[in-house]
Amino acid sequence: MNITVLYGTETGNAEMLAEDVMAELEGEHDVECSNLSDFAPDAFDARRLYLIVCSSYGDGELPASAQPFADALQANMPDLTGVHFGIFGLGDTEYEETFGFGSKTLSELLSARGAVQIGERITHDASGSDMAEDLAFPWAAQIVALAEEKIGETV
Repeated sequence: MNITVLYGTETGNAEMLAEDVMAELEGEHDVECSNLSDFAPDAFDARRLYLIVCSSYGDGELPASAQPFADALQANMPDLTGVHFGIFGLGDTEYEETFGFGSKTLSELLSARGAVQIGERITHDASGSDMAEDLAFPWAAQIVALAEEKIGETV
């Protein structure tokens, strides 16, 4: 399966996790990884599966590297029909009112343009005892399996 791992990060944690997810999947799949700040919304390819790792910053805002992408997504309003994505968030329940809002915002923006989210949006809690990889690796495997089942070889 052709997979692109995209990440939105403020401090580098989402980038490191995205690279780890890519390394976990690349033995069985064609995987590439990119910062959302380097990815244009019109670059989506319906023949690829997109796994997005995004942190939250401040009061639940998108991290700095995801802001230009989100702004372009809202300004250009591309039709993302046929695009499939899974999304994984990084957050901290110490900020319970805005926990995971970065990934939630991205999910809503993509869905509003016609992209289809596969599986649940999972958010790792930095205040919890689990390592992000312990949640992200099974999540990624599950999203890929669901994508293969739902959309087959078109991706």
